[in-house]
Amino acid sequence: MISGRQIRAARALVGWKQRELAAAAGISEISIKNAERGLVDSRGSTLNAIQQAFDRAGVIFLDNGDTRSGGPGVRLKPDNSP
Repeated sequence: MISGRQIRAARALVGWKQRELAAAAGISEISIKNAERGLVDSRGSTLNAIQQAFDRAGVIFLDNGDTRSGGPGVRLKPDNSP
């Protein structure tokens, strides 16, 4: 499950404000604020919508152990353009 810190980092990576992420995810800006504070619905639908929006923007979420340092994080997908 993605964390509030990862959401904030991913927003910074793509240069989105909370309202822009909300529009891309099809959810309210207050839902973004709550997710970044760690307050999300029990179904996970909010986090799923956020993760899908970032996936479309080219962001990859890293879990513990996905990097040498071992911590969670975010990065951009490799650019496949010619």
